[in-house]
Amino acid sequence: MKLIHICFACLLLMCTAAYAGEADVIEVKVRRIAADTYSFDVTVRHADEGWEHFANKWEVTAPDGTVLGTRILAHPHVEEQPFTRSLSGVKIPENITEVTVRAHDLVHEYGGKTVEVKVPGK
Repeated sequence: MKLIHICFACLLLMCTAAYAGEADVIEVKVRRIAADTYSFDVTVRHADEGWEHFANKWEVTAPDGTVLGTRILAHPHVEEQPFTRSLSGVKIPENITEVTVRAHDLVHEYGGKTVEVKVPGK
């Protein structure tokens, strides 16, 4: 009988942890600030539940998956959804004309909606 209770408790814990779902990027604005340097304004939606499960970063990646820039999100945004944060100084090589922005959360890691954007001036 105890094994059934343990299994039920584990199942309940897994369902609770997954409730917030994955972090989705819902909007990206890119501005060129120098020859190969850009600024990103990224809007993320995630049902942050507190310190155990929240969107903790977003990244700008090249087509081959190379991370070009990372914006760390230092705390949960339980009462602010969706939320927008910026990152300046992202260096993008001249040959890259499009990047992908993806979000990360503490439970699911990557997997939510990503957004592909054209790099201005290229």
